[in-house]
Amino acid sequence: MTDFRVTRVEQGQTKIRSVPIAVTPEGFWCCPSPVVFQKNLKAQNPRTKPKPKSTPPPRIDPVQKKQASLTERNLASNSSRMKFVSDDLGSLVPDNSGLNPSVVTEKPSKPKVENLQRKLAIEFGEPGTSDLKVVLFGKPAFSVKMSVHKYVLVENSSFFAEKLSEKQSPLCRLEIDDCEDVESYVEVVGLMYCKEMKERLIKQSVSRVLRILKVAELLGFISCMQSCLEHLEAVPWVGEEEEKVVSSVLRLQGESIGVTPVLKRVTSDVSNSPTGTLLLIMELVIKSNEERGRREMKSLVLGLLRENNKLSANGSSHDICNENAYNLCRSCLDALLLLFRQAAEPGFSDKSMDSKGPVAKHIALEADNILWLLEILSERRAADEFVLMWANQQELATLHSRLPTVSRHLVSCTTARLFIGIGRGEILPSKDTRLLLLQTWLQPLIDDYSWLQHGCRSFDRKVVEEGIGRTILTLPLEDQQSILLAWLGNFLKVGDNCPSLHRAFEIWWRRTFIRPYVELQGN
Repeated sequence: MTDFRVTRVEQGQTKIRSVPIAVTPEGFWCCPSPVVFQKNLKAQNPRTKPKPKSTPPPRIDPVQKKQASLTERNLASNSSRMKFVSDDLGSLVPDNSGLNPSVVTEKPSKPKVENLQRKLAIEFGEPGTSDLKVVLFGKPAFSVKMSVHKYVLVENSSFFAEKLSEKQSPLCRLEIDDCEDVESYVEVVGLMYCKEMKERLIKQSVSRVLRILKVAELLGFISCMQSCLEHLEAVPWVGEEEEKVVSSVLRLQGESIGVTPVLKRVTSDVSNSPTGTLLLIMELVIKSNEERGRREMKSLVLGLLRENNKLSANGSSHDICNENAYNLCRSCLDALLLLFRQAAEPGFSDKSMDSKGPVAKHIALEADNILWLLEILSERRAADEFVLMWANQQELATLHSRLPTVSRHLVSCTTARLFIGIGRGEILPSKDTRLLLLQTWLQPLIDDYSWLQHGCRSFDRKVVEEGIGRTILTLPLEDQQSILLAWLGNFLKVGDNCPSLHRAFEIWWRRTFIRPYVELQGN
């Protein structure tokens, strides 16, 4: 128990000595749950269970009797002025015990056990010094009576000020029905007797402060609401707490209290476009040379963009974001072409590793950047134009064969990703673009296929082969034939080091040699 002292004393009023409120281990007021009181009532009423008439009353062991006596004395010393009352009629029993707690003894006609567990009333405060009883009715047959002081409630709460002003005669009892959160009501009334509410809110959970804020709003306790908002502005929000805080604070925007500091954590007054910020983030990632940082941030940004696709897929912001991504793609392609030209120069392979190493590393970085930007565009269903850009890189594809496989294989990963996207229907370029892509980049991909299978962990052979086959089968039959016959020549030379397009070859075969005869027979 704790005492809240009030220095102000009205004339003709008994001096306020204390307003006891139940306290948690953390030092905060609370209204204990009904389960706790039911357990106490059971402990104080061990004979509630009916016994057969023929059975004599059970003999009470002296040790048990002594323990029960100690329990009653401990309850009286620890609970001070909190009273637990069995309320079979749903009303509060008058306090005839002064300042000491009491347990109402059973009547000769004992109530049922279930009624005893459901009917419960708790009392807080000092009836001898208070001039108002506030009764809170919560769950069925559960009520709390607080002995409080009118002027304290009127000064702090517009709700109580209005209710008490409506009565012409002196009001000694005020009832509040259908309280959803009786515990928070008790806590808020306790805060009316507290000068330093901010200190009382320290160490409290966000959900608990939100409950107090809600009741303070209902009671019109402005200073408590302001203290809750200051607390919410300072503490971290974890997990789902952010949405709960924002929704609760937004509800208070019409009130004459400052909610802006809390909302600034999730909203900004700065007019900078989020698209410009996204572009800056993407530029920082692709210009980084630190392998771990690049890898982790690429994965993080890509995952966040996937979550944001539904929100950013509408309006001009979506077009601006795609335009920025394509600008970065062009920049990376230009840099990659210059590096390929440098690496393809005569005598470059004869240089020392100190000269070749930085170029090879830069090629790998630019190819990795292009692949990451392609993933972003594919997630946004905006990679059709990229297919055309990549298919038109004939010079890059020609220089590809002049570089060692270890330096160039990441470029083939971009080609493989495009075939996968087309095969899945995620990327829908035109027929001419699809044909040009196959004519330009299928052979370089076949040349690197053995390395990709054994040197790339993320390379999925079955998925890539399915994508290539489906892309070929989207072309006119004559184009399917020319590409598959060229593939057949490669497959018969290198075998397993060539993509397996058997499924696509079978479909083309049936379309060419079987389907015409089936249709002829049908006609």
